[in-house]
Amino acid sequence: MPYVDRQNRICGFLDIEENESSGKFLRRYFILDTQQGSLVWFMDNPQNLPVGTDCVGSLKLTYISKVSDATKLRPKAEFCFVINAGMRKFFLQANDQQDLVDWVNALNKATKITVPKLSDGQQISENQKSLPDVVGPKKQVSYRTEIIGGVPIVTQTQQEGGDSADRVEREAMHRSHSQLPYFLGRPTQEHTVIKSGYCVKQGAVMRNWKRRYFLLEENSMSYFKSDLEKEPLRMIPLKEVHKVQECKQSDIMMRDNLFEVVTTSRTFYIQADSPEEMHSWIKAVSGAIVAQRGPGRSAATVCIIRYSTALCHHGMDSSVTVTSHVPHPAVISSSLPEF
Repeated sequence: MPYVDRQNRICGFLDIEENESSGKFLRRYFILDTQQGSLVWFMDNPQNLPVGTDCVGSLKLTYISKVSDATKLRPKAEFCFVINAGMRKFFLQANDQQDLVDWVNALNKATKITVPKLSDGQQISENQKSLPDVVGPKKQVSYRTEIIGGVPIVTQTQQEGGDSADRVEREAMHRSHSQLPYFLGRPTQEHTVIKSGYCVKQGAVMRNWKRRYFLLEENSMSYFKSDLEKEPLRMIPLKEVHKVQECKQSDIMMRDNLFEVVTTSRTFYIQADSPEEMHSWIKAVSGAIVAQRGPGRSAATVCIIRYSTALCHHGMDSSVTVTSHVPHPAVISSSLPEF
């Protein structure tokens, strides 16, 4: 049975299949440390090992999609459960059925990302952080000017702080397939906010899960590090979205309340806090897309119309035959000249 040690960590012995699909389980001592955000395992209880002995394995909690009973997957392994983490599955054996249930519940609870409510004092502190620095020296920030669709767009190219994953998100945003200029910051009062709130999103590079603040407007869906941020990590133009639907559970991605936003260049996997919230997001995004394009017009159809308009603009033959089967925009783009 897992127990809580003096450092408020959940500990206990489990058998783990360290080499995937080997069928060989080894006895290890596991420590679930929610403060450090990790699950580590040792050859034995660290108290029985020499000081400074390293663990034999570790796993960041943000990489865990779901933990579940694996009795049907491994019928020969008694009291077996599986940890789905990225592209890898970790199969473990508990001591008995209650031990299995306790570990599965503890791991699922530890990997559920939540947004803590700020106290009044913390809220004041956070608000002060977001205010401009009046007394201290002004931060040096560089900008870049680009001509997009005939309109000059000024974007920030360098800023202090921020992790590499967030920088990758921002770079991906600037490399969007959209050729029209679009808003690069939080909307003003003139923009209509259809829906907003926190969800958990899978990263594009590290494939880990982080809670982000999402904002759905008439023409785009953006996500931010928090609701206090002014610049989005990425903005997704709705004209690039082909499909929004509940994500069917796969062997690798087994998160509850998961839906996917499929675009021209990427599929975004987003987890809501409840089934109701998930369906609310799907309905809101789908409704915004229909309102933007008009009823009965898919992303492929809109893509054909845009290319036809572009051909006319360049004095070329704009006749496009639309059959009952509308090809994917990627197929269309490969067969038409670039501008």
